[in-house]
Amino acid sequence: MSTVIVAHEPPTRPELTLADPREPIFVLVTTYASFVLVGLALVPAFLIAYLFFFQDPALVFQSHPFHIVAIGIASLEGFFIAYVTWLCYRSSGEPLLRWMTLGFLGFTLIYALHGAFTGFANSNIWLFLLYGPASRLVLAMLLLCALLSYHRPVDAADRRMSPRPWVMWTGVFMLVDLAVALVANSSIAGNPALRLSMEGGALALSAMNVMLLLLRRIRSPLMVIFAISITAFALSSLAFMLGRPWNHMWWLAHAIFAAAFFMLSFGVAQAFRTTRSFSTIYSQEELMARLARSMASTQDALREVKLTNQALERLAATDSLTGAENRRRFFERTEAEVERVGRGGAPFSVLALDLDNFKSINDRYGHPVGDDVLKEVVQRCLRVIRSNDSVARVGGEEFMVLLPNSALEAARVTAERLRSSIASNVFVSGVQHLADVTVSIGVSQFGRDGADTVEAILRMADERMYIAKQLGRDRVISA
Repeated sequence: MSTVIVAHEPPTRPELTLADPREPIFVLVTTYASFVLVGLALVPAFLIAYLFFFQDPALVFQSHPFHIVAIGIASLEGFFIAYVTWLCYRSSGEPLLRWMTLGFLGFTLIYALHGAFTGFANSNIWLFLLYGPASRLVLAMLLLCALLSYHRPVDAADRRMSPRPWVMWTGVFMLVDLAVALVANSSIAGNPALRLSMEGGALALSAMNVMLLLLRRIRSPLMVIFAISITAFALSSLAFMLGRPWNHMWWLAHAIFAAAFFMLSFGVAQAFRTTRSFSTIYSQEELMARLARSMASTQDALREVKLTNQALERLAATDSLTGAENRRRFFERTEAEVERVGRGGAPFSVLALDLDNFKSINDRYGHPVGDDVLKEVVQRCLRVIRSNDSVARVGGEEFMVLLPNSALEAARVTAERLRSSIASNVFVSGVQHLADVTVSIGVSQFGRDGADTVEAILRMADERMYIAKQLGRDRVISA
């Protein structure tokens, strides 16, 4: 049984063509996209400037329940994103994701107390207030560590799975919570420079982060999100430094920080949904290039499969020794001719050929010489018949020739030419020269003499071929 590989070609699509980076329009679009990203990162700066110059700083909105609910939601989100980042880290082992997980975890464990102590805003403002800048300072420090570890070798699997570092860092964050509480209840808590220095430290660390991103020219999609988020974190610290508790600048600072946190968490979600890596996700240019190469490779593979199918089909329909068609293929062609005639087409005829005294050739000269004779007989047939005719080997030395659009008389003429070509030919095989190779041929036409089925026309041609042998061989019988 033959095997044929089936390949379904995909619908034709326009070929992917990558823009030439040297084209003016490409340069213009790239510049525009860069300005859009910079503008997006600096939107908070415009809002801060607007409030600073045009809003009354004395206007306040003090709502403890709203603040508690907002911080509670932010804390839940922080724990969730820390968990998702940790899952990405366990999968990819990127040190960057390890530090980001610690950043989210540390920020959340400290920032949650900023909401929990909202009720102390009137009695102990510093216990309420200092957890905010402390959480942002810790987050800025750990995100800077994350960037410094960008593209470092991945952590070993045992390090990723070990709970010990996470327990240790959780203890460190708890100690920070305790230290903030002690400072808030000490004599230095009332110094405004303490809060400003913490916010200033977060701002400086975030600015360093952005500068490193620019200097290292890191442009992968998720790292662009990282850069925009860090820029917003820096601007939120600036807004906190300019604002006072409960006034609009203070609330704007919260909103800027929340927007940056949402954006960075979106980057983590994209990493989780794709490569589980924050750095090795493709840029649009890389993705398009890879897609173009993949499509080209797919097309090449489809062409190879098509050629393989064609080769397998030829093998399945061809006699391996002579190159003639085999019995199965010949029957398929004959059945197709029967259907064509049934639709009103011209008649067709069949020749049955059998080499005379072929057994004596094998016995006298050996089977290799006999094989060469069979091959040469097929070549002689192909030279005599038309291009739309076909020859098939149906037995050891038996052949069939299908002659579409040929009535009996035309087929008899072709058979006679074929017989004469073989009889007059000297067959050469190695050192052997055979001049006595002949064939007996029977001819039949579909629809005549009762030959109105595939089996009937082939049987008729075969019977006439045997009559030719009985009458002395090397002749054609058509009636």
